[in-house]
Amino acid sequence: VKAECVGKKYPLPRGSHAGVQDLWALKDVSFEAASGQILGIIGRNGAGKTTLLNILAGVLSATEGKVSVQGRILGLFNLGVGFQDELSGRENLFLNGAILGADRRELERKLDAIIDFSELGEFIDMPLGTYSQGMRLRLGFSTVTHLDFDVLAIDEVLAVADALFQSKCYERLMDVQRAGKTLILTTQGMDLVERLC
Repeated sequence: VKAECVGKKYPLPRGSHAGVQDLWALKDVSFEAASGQILGIIGRNGAGKTTLLNILAGVLSATEGKVSVQGRILGLFNLGVGFQDELSGRENLFLNGAILGADRRELERKLDAIIDFSELGEFIDMPLGTYSQGMRLRLGFSTVTHLDFDVLAIDEVLAVADALFQSKCYERLMDVQRAGKTLILTTQGMDLVERLC
């Protein structure tokens, strides 16, 4: 992954801020992340971390600069994007996987591993509307990290996990790194950066 002088500008409505015409969410951001590397991006709320990951994943386009990604990039940004509360966890697993570009055969092949890692057990067939935020994270994280990808972008989602599942997630991310995949993660706290990067 390579970012060169990336910037993202949002036009502000007239009269919203005296004398300010545009809001730069990112300005002149450059970095490289090689295969097998974990790159941590730290910053406060509103610093542009999520915007940057969305540009890397192709969800947003940069106003200026250039981004190049070799291989398939997947993102775990907003927890449960595309999840439907009335569907079961299993049905949401297939829905979320399809949104991320996985075909049904890949999901069926990895179904047992995804469910086992999530530790949802019999809850996998319960409606998602009955899930806690932690259970949703388990489903989303497990689905994304078991799919085929070259680059994984993670945006602060591990904060809602309990300590035991967080440790399991960290170990899974280290396995992904050992397999030569690139990880880019954002956080507000140094503890995640110190642990993984």
